[in-house]
Amino acid sequence: MIGRITGTLIEKLPPTICVDVNGLGYDIEVPMSTLYALPELGARVTLHTHLTVREDAHILYGFATAAERGAFRELIKVSGIGARTALSVLSGLSVSDLAQAITLQESGRLTRVPGIGKKTAERLLLEMRGKLGADIGATAHAVPDSQTDILNALLALGYSDKESQAALKKLPEGTGVSEGIRLALKALVR
Repeated sequence: MIGRITGTLIEKLPPTICVDVNGLGYDIEVPMSTLYALPELGARVTLHTHLTVREDAHILYGFATAAERGAFRELIKVSGIGARTALSVLSGLSVSDLAQAITLQESGRLTRVPGIGKKTAERLLLEMRGKLGADIGATAHAVPDSQTDILNALLALGYSDKESQAALKKLPEGTGVSEGIRLALKALVR
């Protein structure tokens, strides 16, 4: 198993990068979150990796943090979730957001990720309940029920998770659901 790789970043062709290690170039599949965190071409880079060996290929997946790699490994254990889908999930959600969605059983967040439908999201929530935070050390901070309802309403209206979270942060503490939705929509329209 190749657990970590350090070398010179020589190519970025999303979702694949190439890292030169002593003259040998390793093609590594990475989630977009890792791709955005990478330095410029020619810079030294260290990635946590996961090697998948199949009959027709050996595929190396790279991650900026050990937590991302841990989440990836948990995701690919879920039936119906392959490596590509797991990368897609990690590209769409941070590890802490994923842990929070699992802890709060929010399938709406997961269905926003390309390749994740309602049934897959529910299966993922069911099979990963209690695993993600304990296995990779991520803590999901529970939000009050009213904020969860406001977040779900904004997601249902088509706002992205990032936009919805930003609007939630602007709300005064203790805001009710209907008032919170109204204020959040006002903030999002600006």
